[in-house]
Amino acid sequence: MAGSAGQDSYDLVVIGCGVAGLSAATAAAEAGARVAVLERAPREERGGQSRYTEAYLRMKSHSEVTDDFETMLAENGSPPYLDPDLAQEVARGPEHRAGYARAVALIDPEVVGTFADEAGPTIAWLTGLGVRFDFLPTQFLTKSQPRLLPVGGGAALVEALAARAEVLGVDFHYETTAQRLEQDEDGRVTGVVARAEGGLRRFRGPVTLAAGGFEGNGEMLTRYLGPRSVYLRPVCKGANYNRGEGIRMALDIGAAASGDFGSYHAEPVDPRSGIAEPSVFIFPYGILVNKAGQRFADEAPGTVDAYYERVTRRIYEQAEGIAWVVLDARHMRIPNYRLGIRTDKPPIVGQTVADLATAIGVPPDALEATVATYNAACVAGEWKPLELDGLATQGLNPPKSNWATPLVEAPFHAYPIISSNVFTFGGVKIDGRARVLDASDRPIPGLYAAGEIIGTYWGNYTGATSVLKGLVFGRLAGTDAAQRRSNA
Repeated sequence: MAGSAGQDSYDLVVIGCGVAGLSAATAAAEAGARVAVLERAPREERGGQSRYTEAYLRMKSHSEVTDDFETMLAENGSPPYLDPDLAQEVARGPEHRAGYARAVALIDPEVVGTFADEAGPTIAWLTGLGVRFDFLPTQFLTKSQPRLLPVGGGAALVEALAARAEVLGVDFHYETTAQRLEQDEDGRVTGVVARAEGGLRRFRGPVTLAAGGFEGNGEMLTRYLGPRSVYLRPVCKGANYNRGEGIRMALDIGAAASGDFGSYHAEPVDPRSGIAEPSVFIFPYGILVNKAGQRFADEAPGTVDAYYERVTRRIYEQAEGIAWVVLDARHMRIPNYRLGIRTDKPPIVGQTVADLATAIGVPPDALEATVATYNAACVAGEWKPLELDGLATQGLNPPKSNWATPLVEAPFHAYPIISSNVFTFGGVKIDGRARVLDASDRPIPGLYAAGEIIGTYWGNYTGATSVLKGLVFGRLAGTDAAQRRSNA
């Protein structure tokens, strides 16, 4: 093989070094497997997006997922107008489904059930590795569901898993980019060809794909999300390493696609900031206006944790994908209001609405008219900023459903907001053991997937499930691969 730097044989080759890949590598190594991890980044930047996230987990205790966990995953796991006959067929076991219902791009009920059942044992496993979990304050001033967090965030998960993997003898190959999968005549995945310094290198063994989505690949974003994707940006620097090779390699050998390839997880961020996840979740207490100074969405349809993505998608639809939240001084009296503002940039301030409009570059007359119309639609009532208060506008289109109080108290503040691309939704389909499925719903021998690369969501993200998905299915992939090795 021209330019080859040799080859190595392993019981499992993991592509990606975020929490999904590290969970697979560590679980397999704990069961005695010889494991390699291929990571595009240098060692000091390993972890991808996992290193930057706070890693919210949709769990009501250390051992139980939230009451709505499976329901929300099912609701967000299919297109809005799903054929009811197709839904009924998908609910049947794979071996009993009609041909037209096999390998459709929907999350499998078995996978949802496994996800819920294995979350608690996975947290227990991580606790045994030294990770601590607690119900810590979040950036959501109002929320509908609890969130469990690892103390130290995603970086703590990455370091604990990587340290355990290193002790177990896992081989890490940094600055190494997987390019294509290899198969034998029976269709079994037998390894991967990767590019590293010095040329191409072949790694032999079953493969776990854990290389994330394609949020760092402009070509794939344009192809799947469309030309407006230029107005998106990754939520953190680690996302720039996620360029979709894992998805492409799997699809190239016949893997079934799953999830919404034309969508992504949207989070409101300040475009002025260069820090990881400079989120702005304070918008329910003001109004959102576009470049023309016009409102365009209900800023507060419900708790911010449940609705921020839908509101952020409306921001993305505006001219140049940008809006501003306009607030008056009252928002600064909300207890712990700074939790909802993660940007490191200061607000834009004006003593009058016209001054603020000039400062943010929207027509002053238009913004003054928008604020006046909004203020006139507000009604008297008790303002309860830390709970849904039902204080709604009357006769205003679009309405504001909660926390609708007049903007009259100077100084006025504004933050610019764009939609970040936290991760893309399209990926590959797996079964409950994290095995990648083909176009007939049959596992592709020797191929697993974990993390963002698993296509799970349609249209709307089920909050606080992405990191947990990587941890759970990474562990399942590593465990299954090791068991097959020992049974061989």
